[in-house]
Amino acid sequence: MRMASSSVLCLAIAWLLIMMMAASALSQSDENATVLDTNRRPVQYGLEYYIKPAITDSGGRFTLINRNSSCPSYVGQLNTDVGEGLPVTFMPHAGEDKVVRVNRDFRVAFSVATTCVQSTLWKVGNRDPKSGRRLIVTGRALSRRDYSNFFRFVETQFGGIYNIRWCPTEVCPTCRFDCGFVGGLRENGKILEALDGFVLPVVFEKRT
Repeated sequence: MRMASSSVLCLAIAWLLIMMMAASALSQSDENATVLDTNRRPVQYGLEYYIKPAITDSGGRFTLINRNSSCPSYVGQLNTDVGEGLPVTFMPHAGEDKVVRVNRDFRVAFSVATTCVQSTLWKVGNRDPKSGRRLIVTGRALSRRDYSNFFRFVETQFGGIYNIRWCPTEVCPTCRFDCGFVGGLRENGKILEALDGFVLPVVFEKRT
């Protein structure tokens, strides 16, 4: 009887461990699900995509903004959904990734040359004194410990719609960041992208 009870107990423990491992694997899979474009296909690194609002009356596609007639250029949006905007490409932090995944850090840059003659990588800039928000500018990080170039996508409750977040904890797991979501900021007839305010849900349209 004791041997039978021990066998049953061992089987129960083994089954419990298997279920816990399966649940953990499923949770990890969901946490790092593939980001999908407007055709429900995986967004791939190296290809060009347009980023545009998932809701109406929130501006048009993402583009470069000349904020004050000087460099650097700022990340922003067209005022309407009529214009084409500028395509972007994504570069993963994890070299083994071939597709963009939610909650994974990456760098993003506009696929265009500018008169500023500098990188079009997105970068979290300084806090704007007037709005109190951190604007998204373009340019490379200033040092190896500067993680301002890394962003990630966060899945919303609506399939294929995402929020853009700056919180590079994959790049630096031991760092403490003042994380924030990207959203529009209207200024002098232009739409700039910034953290610490309105959150803009977006979708990705592959450039053809």
